[in-house]
Amino acid sequence: MKAIMPVLDESRKKPYYIQVYEYIKNGILRGDIGENERLPSLRSLAKSTGLSITTIEQCYNQLLVEGYIYSKAQSGYYVNRVFSHSSKTRTVPYENTDTRRNESRQDDQLSFPEPALRYDPGCFDFNKWKKSMNKVLTEYSSSLFFESEPQGETALRNEISKYLYMSRGVSCRPDQIIIGAGTQQITNQLATILRKMNIEHVSLEKPCYTPVRNIFRDRGFAITPVDVSENGLAIEKLPANIRSAAYVSPSNHIFTGAVMPVGRRYEMLNWAVENESYIIEDDYDSELRYFGKPIPALRSLEDGQRVIYLGSFSSTLFAAVKISYMVLPEDMADIFSSMASDYSQTCSKLEQLTLALFMASGNYQTHLKKLRKLYSQKLSAVIEAFSAKNADFIHIRNTSSGINVLLSIRSDKNALQLKEAAENLGIRLVPISDDGEKSFIFYYNQLPLSDIPSLLGELILRWRS
Repeated sequence: MKAIMPVLDESRKKPYYIQVYEYIKNGILRGDIGENERLPSLRSLAKSTGLSITTIEQCYNQLLVEGYIYSKAQSGYYVNRVFSHSSKTRTVPYENTDTRRNESRQDDQLSFPEPALRYDPGCFDFNKWKKSMNKVLTEYSSSLFFESEPQGETALRNEISKYLYMSRGVSCRPDQIIIGAGTQQITNQLATILRKMNIEHVSLEKPCYTPVRNIFRDRGFAITPVDVSENGLAIEKLPANIRSAAYVSPSNHIFTGAVMPVGRRYEMLNWAVENESYIIEDDYDSELRYFGKPIPALRSLEDGQRVIYLGSFSSTLFAAVKISYMVLPEDMADIFSSMASDYSQTCSKLEQLTLALFMASGNYQTHLKKLRKLYSQKLSAVIEAFSAKNADFIHIRNTSSGINVLLSIRSDKNALQLKEAAENLGIRLVPISDDGEKSFIFYYNQLPLSDIPSLLGELILRWRS
């Protein structure tokens, strides 16, 4: 076993676990750490580097996920066979029925830039996802030779239907569910359906998710911005006597954290019935609620004939999975069926089937349970870190759910300067306003839990100076 002694950059431009990960990875690629060589135990490497066991475990987990090492029960971690672009050409034996010969192999590697933002590999177990994907490739590969259904794969729609009933109280048939590659594609399809129903007016929350607003604007809809208070959308400001649609996020408004009380939800349903209108319910991050009981979906409060329900898996799985869906009322589902042949499904069929198996196996539900616990710990750490530094120029609004908190900052620095200071530490910050108090959406979900106190301490110093 070779000694592993990385030289750590104390400036913390990169997390320590990334620095150790890169040191070991490069050693494997150069051949300095050989195939099947045993790596130091977590405790041993933590002691020799002066880092925590958690940090070393994050490093090893990343190496495991990427296939550089493998683990043996009760034994430890070992180096996998890895072929790299090095000065030496590695030779592997090849055997057939006639002769044994040596062939030089050199694998293809893609050059990926280092992520600009910090990330936490503990947020998702890619090994379980890989098992579901491998099952699709081995047992259901024949289906991959054909395009996906325009409405989305039946297997996934079945799983979503069951999941929504169990977790959100939403009762629907699989044929009412439409799968799409992200919220923007879903909204585009919805705009087409609304047009076919001669609905040309839409009310949007103020502030709202900009891409959604742009879609309705570009499709020629008349738009009414409606203010959002601590009780959600101002229902009394919705248009009367006009057949329209209202786009709302009643369970967690991304820009304010507002939650619409159940009484106002019934008021909104009454508005839809009285004005022959529809409610577009964006159930943003509804699964990620950390305190109190889950809030019922608005669509679960009525027969589903006036509410269009939107959901996505990007926040609960990983950002690169662009799988979203909408649940349509029956009359709108019939309209989509009549026009489905005009469209091709742009959401990866392989990912759809992988997700269907991931959900059917119970892995998605288990993952959500772990994610809620992890994110609640991160949320508590964020609140504690801001409080501990006596940062009275920063106001934090705790939404008790989702993957972000809302910050209002009193500073002579402008919003761009504050944002750049965060990004230089690998922290994602999205400006909302720059008027007196600068407001931001601060995404804490991808920050490693152990790094939050020191990272936010450094961020506060940079904002204060």
